Amino acid sequence: MNLEVVARTGQIYSGPVSEVVVPAYEGPLAILAGHSPILGMLVPGQLRYTNAEGEHHYEVGAGFVTVESDEVTVVVETAK
Repeated sequence: MNLEVVARTGQIYSGPVSEVVVPAYEGPLAILAGHSPILGMLVPGQLRYTNAEGEHHYEVGAGFVTVESDEVTVVVETAK
């Protein structure tokens, strides 16, 4: 599946991943290939994703996540 992470300052990451965990409003949300389409609110917290190089972490601000056809888009205020 493909992940794109965008903050106000620009694109943070774009590329293939095997797993994404986002800080959703209801609690951490794990997204794997084949996940049902969703649109969810994000709260400040930790975004994690795993790609061929290993696991990566970002502290992110509020935002939203969309999932459709193995395309995951995360839009947040800030990412460090």
